[in-house]
Parts: sequence; structure tokens; C-alpha cells
Amino acid sequence: MPRNRLDAIDSASPGLSVTTPSSVRSFDLRHVQLARALFAALAAVMVTFSPDHSAPLGLGVFSGFALATGLVFALSAWLVFPRTERATPVLLAVVSILAGLASSVPAWRTTGFFFAVVIAWALLTGLIELLGARRDRRARRTDGVRDGVLIGILSLVLGAALLLPFQQYTLDYSIAGAGSFTLTGITIAVGLFGGYAAVVAVFLAIAGFSPRRPEAAPALPSEEAAS
Repeated sequence: MPRNRLDAIDSASPGLSVTTPSSVRSFDLRHVQLARALFAALAAVMVTFSPDHSAPLGLGVFSGFALATGLVFALSAWLVFPRTERATPVLLAVVSILAGLASSVPAWRTTGFFFAVVIAWALLTGLIELLGARRDRRARRTDGVRDGVLIGILSLVLGAALLLPFQQYTLDYSIAGAGSFTLTGITIAVGLFGGYAAVVAVFLAIAGFSPRRPEAAPALPSEEAAS
């Protein structure tokens, strides 16, 4: 007597090979979440522990983050998502890779360009994430919807915050025993990006390590096949 439903299918149809979802995909949404969390965490650490929050440093960190994240999206479009669900990761991959490539040009690493490229990237990716999550919710696909909503909102908030008119902001201050310092708009902007990366890393790491719901067992074969 077969022990489970898969054994029932095998015994009823010896020539039929049954493939479970776990055997088909060695790279799934959990790995996408963890990979994104890793690169976001690296960006946050590099910004946090760097004494230099200038435009070249900010664009250098952003370039690596955007290129790595774009590569994760590009791989996931073919390894994780079915053909009908690839639009969102493909668009995110294109926007992120283009932003990363533009940020990697040393001659373009100016304060104005930092604001321009990060604002454009944040607003575009945030909108794409939200629209993708909305489409998945309408299609009753729940896995990954929460990621798209939260990260989409965070990205839009980052873009909106960098739109505030503090690009030319400067504040001279001094600390007793430490010396005099100058707080500038680019320092604040790079710090905002680092904080954004830290929040994204924590959220995606939690999502990646959270237990998944068990997948439904395959249906039993028809009576004709069983006979």
C-alpha cells in the first residue's frame, strides 16, 4: 500500500516521473531576499564606518550596491520567476544596472550627480516595486508582495527626502577637544542612503529567514490512471 500521495502516483503510473518544486528550483525567492539583504548590508556598513561622506564615496558605494542588486534581479528573472512574472525583476535589473554603471564613472562623481542618479533610481525602483506588488496581489500571489510594498515605499521616501533643498546646505560646528567640522548636504544625503540600505538589509534578512508555508501536495491521479 503506498505511503503517501506521491507514491500513489508512482505506483499508478510507473512511466510518470514526479518532480517536486524543491527539486526544480535550487534558487528561489528566499535566496533573492538574502542576496539583496547581503549587498544592502555591505553598503550600509561601508557608509556607516567611513569618515568620508563625500560624493565620490557615496557614488562608489551606491555603484557597487546597484550593480550587485541589478545582477540579483537579472538572475532571479530566469531562475525564480515564471515567464509571465518576469516584468518586475527585469525592469528593476535594468534600472539598477544602468544607475550602477553611470555611478561608476569617476569623472561624473560630483555632488549634483549623486543627487540626480540616486533620486532617479529610488523613485523608479520604488514605483516598479509597488506596481509589481499590486499586480501580484491582484493575481493572488502572496509570496514577495510584502517585500515589494515596504521596499517600494522606502525607496520612494528616500527619493523624496533627497529632493529636499539641502544640496547646498553647510553648517560649521565645533566639538570641544575634537576640533571644528562642517556638515554639508552631501554628507546628509550619503548618510540617508546608508540608513536606507540598513533598513532594507534588516527587513530582507528577516523575510529570507522566515519559515515558508508548506506547498500543497500534488493531486491524486484519476480513477482511470489508478486502474
